[in-house]
Amino acid sequence: MSKIILITGATSGFGRAMAHKFANAKYNCIITGRRAEKLTEVAKELTDGYGIKVLPLVFDVQDKKAVFEAIETLPNKWKAIDVLINNAGLALGRDSFENASLDDWETMIDTNVKGLLYVSKAVIPLMVAHKNGHIINLGSTAAKQVYKEGNIYCATKFAVDAISQSMRIDLLPNKIKVTAIHPGSADTEFSIVRFKGNDAKATAVYDGFEPLHAEDVADIAFYCASLPPHVCINDLVVTCTAQGSPTLFYKE
Repeated sequence: MSKIILITGATSGFGRAMAHKFANAKYNCIITGRRAEKLTEVAKELTDGYGIKVLPLVFDVQDKKAVFEAIETLPNKWKAIDVLINNAGLALGRDSFENASLDDWETMIDTNVKGLLYVSKAVIPLMVAHKNGHIINLGSTAAKQVYKEGNIYCATKFAVDAISQSMRIDLLPNKIKVTAIHPGSADTEFSIVRFKGNDAKATAVYDGFEPLHAEDVADIAFYCASLPPHVCINDLVVTCTAQGSPTLFYKE
């Protein structure tokens, strides 16, 4: 029987690339996102391209009620989830602490931390019932080192790191693996979202070097999920070759 993966934030970037990677390996995919049109587009790509089954779920991970309703009402054949990838997340703004927007802070906390918790809390009982599963949480190099004007984004990713460690310990008796992947600079919609649609500012972030691509992170996630049952990569930091720290780059 084909394995089942659930990927949050599957409409673009890492999530979309991971959906393609796992679908290519014949995983049936539950994909979630806020943008119904984009989600439908990805679902069609997966079914047409790989001949697998896809269940698109339109909801915002910030919405606790919507998250639990979506997971609790899954058809029985979709409940045996083998892999959960908590990918939905974002950065908003690059402002000093005193000038930053409270709305931006709350959106990042509600998405990056609370959203991850809601989805995990809803899915974990399904994994516990089968004594099997693998949770992959997408963190960031910002989870390892705070940088100027990163404040609350960094704090949310530090939280993802701590939550991942806690999950790993608490879920050991249920044979559920937990992996945290912390990518560095990557050419996705991340910077466009962070700079609120300012394309020039977003593009300038990657001037002078080749950043990670979404497919690179998808390959890494797939490798982690493909290891034997007795092997778990707990924590993985990955950057492009030109990146030495969250803010240090060698640019040509």
